[in-house]
Amino acid sequence: MQRSFAAGLISATLIFACLSLANASAATTAQDAQPQPAPPAAGAPPQGQPRRPMPKPTNLKVLPKDIATPDLMALMRGYTKALGVECEFCHAENSQTHKLNFPSDAKPEKETARTMISMTREINEKYLSTVNDPDATPADKTVTCGTCHRGKSMPALFSPKPGGGMHQEHPGAPATPKSE
Repeated sequence: MQRSFAAGLISATLIFACLSLANASAATTAQDAQPQPAPPAAGAPPQGQPRRPMPKPTNLKVLPKDIATPDLMALMRGYTKALGVECEFCHAENSQTHKLNFPSDAKPEKETARTMISMTREINEKYLSTVNDPDATPADKTVTCGTCHRGKSMPALFSPKPGGGMHQEHPGAPATPKSE
């Protein structure tokens, strides 16, 4: 997904650059010709028409029901980055319109996301908020999706390095008795 997005972004940039060059060339060769304005960006409303407002979010079960749409969008972008996924990972597509149906609960991943959001909230509020470390910033005492996922839809399993016990790695730890 990320490659196709990057490829699309590069393609769009190249198209606009070519259009700009073509318009500049046409303007210099024909003095009486008016350069054409660049076409609107993909998905943008036609020139002169205001952008349609986003619909009010519905079916919010763990997020605040009164969250502002821009705040919700920023939060969702954060989730997509933390998990390295796109919107369709959790949100089902409407088979008739081929657009995402954000209120739908058809995908089980959406319920998993709700569980994970509740889990991180509980860890932060119930446990990490009680950590009294004067050197730790609030961000140091906060669990996010990225803490475990690190840009992957499934967190990697932790595998300790082979050999040696945990206590042997710390200076001043008592030596592990050797068996005879």
